[in-house]
Amino acid sequence: MTNLTDLATDERTARMVLSMIAEPNDSTTGRLLTRVGAVETIRLLETDSMVPVLGRVDGTMWRERLVPRASAESVAGQLREVDRLGIGVVIPGDRDWPASVDDLGDSAPFVLWIQGAASFLARPPSDLVTITGARAATSYGEHVTAEIAGDLAQEERVIVAGGAYGIEGTAHRAALAAGGDTIAVLAGGADRPYPAGHSELLGRIADTGLVVSEMPPGATPTRHRFFARGRLMAAFAQATLVVEAGARSGALHTALQARLLGRSLGAVPGPVTSAASSGTNGLLRDQSARLVTGSGDVRQLLDEHVQTELGQPHEFTRPMKLSCATTRQPSL
Repeated sequence: MTNLTDLATDERTARMVLSMIAEPNDSTTGRLLTRVGAVETIRLLETDSMVPVLGRVDGTMWRERLVPRASAESVAGQLREVDRLGIGVVIPGDRDWPASVDDLGDSAPFVLWIQGAASFLARPPSDLVTITGARAATSYGEHVTAEIAGDLAQEERVIVAGGAYGIEGTAHRAALAAGGDTIAVLAGGADRPYPAGHSELLGRIADTGLVVSEMPPGATPTRHRFFARGRLMAAFAQATLVVEAGARSGALHTALQARLLGRSLGAVPGPVTSAASSGTNGLLRDQSARLVTGSGDVRQLLDEHVQTELGQPHEFTRPMKLSCATTRQPSL
C-alpha cells in the first residue's frame, strides 16, 4: 500500500505534500522542517519514532493533528492534479525563493505555489510595496490608492496586494494600468481566483505579473488562511501601506505583522467621520504608522529603512502600540 513516504522521496515533493496536509503558519511543523528537512518530517509523521526538537508528548499531539489529513491516496491525486494544471512551485534554495520570508522563522511557508513571473519573488524587498485596506472602500480611498500605486509602479516598484475587492483590487489595477508589475497573494489555491468577481483581474495578473499562494491548487480560502496570508504580504515587501481600514479590518492584522517583522508601515489618513478610516487613523494616532499622503512618503519609508540597515537611524523609532483597534479580532 502506498504511503506518504513513498510519494515524498525528495525535498521538493515532500514540501509540496506538507503544504497539502498542514495549515499555513504552522510553527510546530515548521520548526521540525527546518531541523530535519521535509523528507524526514514526512517519515516521522508516519512512524512512532521520537520526534526530535518537539519532545515525545508534543510529537504525539503533532501526529494526532496531522494524520487525519494525511491520506496518501488523496495526496497522490493532488500531485497528479498539480502536474495537469502546470502550477509552479518554489522552495528554499531555488533561485526565485524570496529570502525575505525567511524572516518568518519557523512560520515561513513550506512552499510557494505560483502562476506567472516567479522572478518577481527574487526582487529585493526594497523594490516591493504591499498595499492593503478595506474591501468596502470609499471613492476617496480608491482614488488615493490608484494614484500612489500607479506612481510607484511607474517607478518600477512591484505592488503586492491580496486581490480583494476595494483597496487591494484598486492597487492591482493601477499597477497594471501604469504598465508596472504586481503580485497577488491568495488565501486559497493559485488556481482558484478569489473573490470570484476578480477572476478576470487575477487572470491578467497571472499573465503579466504573479499570483502566489502557500496553499496547494484546489484549496479554498478560510478565515485562518486569510490571517496567515497577512504575514506573507507583510514579509514580501519592505514597506506596507494601509489606505483605509475599519476598526476590525483584516488589513490591521497585516499592519501588525509588518511591524513585528521590522518592516516600515505607513497609513493614509481619512475623515474622522468615516468608519472606513477609523483603523488607519488609529494607527496614526498611536504612532504605529507613518503618515502617507502620496508616493513620495512611501519612497521615504523605503529609503529610511535602507539607511537604518546601513547604521543610520531615522527619527521614527517608536515601538508599535497595540490599541484596541489593532488587538481586536479582525473581520474578513
